[in-house]
Amino acid sequence: MAEADWDEVTYLRKKQQTAKQARSNKAVNSALRKGETVETRTKFSAASNKQHSGDKSTVKLDQETEELHHETVSLQLGQLIQKGRVQKELTQKELATRINEKPQVINDYEAGRAIPNQQIISKIERIIGMKLRGKDKGKPLGGSKK
Repeated sequence: MAEADWDEVTYLRKKQQTAKQARSNKAVNSALRKGETVETRTKFSAASNKQHSGDKSTVKLDQETEELHHETVSLQLGQLIQKGRVQKELTQKELATRINEKPQVINDYEAGRAIPNQQIISKIERIIGMKLRGKDKGKPLGGSKK
């Protein structure tokens, strides 16, 4: 550094701009003046403090005036399941264990709250030995064969 001139400044390397500096208004305006291309994107739900925002379709469903609901099993089916279960001396939990379902499923079917699933109904039919579907509801399963 002998005989260094005070008026002369030497840069060894130029410092890279940080991402924040590149996005600043000053940098964008400078790029526009130079004729460089500037890409701007707006992010979906940007600057909102919502952690769980609904989709547009969800909002439409919420605003729907028509009541939409699923078909549930009839109360008659629930009573038949309960009757067959009591005849076989099974609790709801035991019946659920035998068909590999949760006890809440049996509870929902007996209360008429469940959405009908033909596989579950057929499993229950086999365990309690009673028809639950068709015109022979309540009759023993596998009637007389000639």
